[in-house]
Amino acid sequence: MVLLFSLVACTQPHPVEAQSEGVHTSQEHDFRVVTVAEGLEHPWGLAFLPNGDLLVTERPGRLRMVRDGTLLDAPLTGVPQVEPHGQGGLLDISLHPDFASNEYVYLTYSRTAENGVTTALSRGVLEGTNLTGVEELFVARTTSTSGAHFGSRLVWDGDGHLFMSIGDRGIMDEAQDPGNHHGTILRLTAEGDPAPGNPFLGRSDALPEIFAYGIRSPQGMALHPETGELWENEHGPRGGDEINIIRAGRNYGWPVISYGINYDGSVLTELTHAPGMEQPLLHWTPSIAVSGMAFYTGDPFPAWKGNVFNGALAGQHLRRVVFQGNIPVHQETLLGELGVRIRDVRQGPDGFIYLLTDHREGAILRLEPTGE
Repeated sequence: MVLLFSLVACTQPHPVEAQSEGVHTSQEHDFRVVTVAEGLEHPWGLAFLPNGDLLVTERPGRLRMVRDGTLLDAPLTGVPQVEPHGQGGLLDISLHPDFASNEYVYLTYSRTAENGVTTALSRGVLEGTNLTGVEELFVARTTSTSGAHFGSRLVWDGDGHLFMSIGDRGIMDEAQDPGNHHGTILRLTAEGDPAPGNPFLGRSDALPEIFAYGIRSPQGMALHPETGELWENEHGPRGGDEINIIRAGRNYGWPVISYGINYDGSVLTELTHAPGMEQPLLHWTPSIAVSGMAFYTGDPFPAWKGNVFNGALAGQHLRRVVFQGNIPVHQETLLGELGVRIRDVRQGPDGFIYLLTDHREGAILRLEPTGE
């Protein structure tokens, strides 16, 4: 079932005094917005270290650390060579599930390739404020001169395999061809090889890393805390942002079907449904420009448990979506009064919600209950 929601804020504007104090009211909880760190240039991805430190990527190519609540002045050394290009740069970061023993850090980024720029995955060992032994594990076959739609979120499945998202790179028709990586969700081993059980293994007309295809511009991914299924959100063109459940071998339709139109207002496709192509669980028109995604499972906000939180770039807010099974039944717009582009959404080990704001002077924000 697909439900369409318009861009309507469910929260009321807050008085200036409440904003200055960082206290906000929602339908379920009052909460405070705490600035964890600021002065970050277009932060993109966030990871929590076991000792309480934070790692955060900056799109121009720097990896930064927040230690004991303070952003260290010097970036980490050893980061792979990044080619910032349009929407590309240093993108997502993820720790290996056994990080406590192997200290592996995984990074996605745009890098030069023959005839253009593509998306790659590297791994290094964290030693203090350095990455050592960095090795490139995977390079996508999506080379293009376009600066659009690099992806690229990272999510571990329950078997120690790594999902990696790749956008269509602005060459939309290629997203229907699993013989390249344009517009795909990949499933890799920890070493960057095709994961066992992938749906296209052994086929001559498809690449073995591909788990699903027909994707436009994936911006957020998260595992459902109960089913273990991979959920993904992505930008439509002008309208038609989506939330999908990503299933093995499925075609998500782009650009044959879409709920959006071209940016110039012309018709992109007459189709919103087609045989053999998946429907989103939810789509937004007008577009909110979805970004990071997280299921909330913590204790500090009990009424939010099971809700899906999505950042919004153009919409400049945090969107809370309540699902009953796979059916969206309610939405709430949060933090619209801040006027910030929210790039990433994560639940921290403390159960608080962490956000990255996508600005030249970006920040890490934390949502905490007021205790009232």
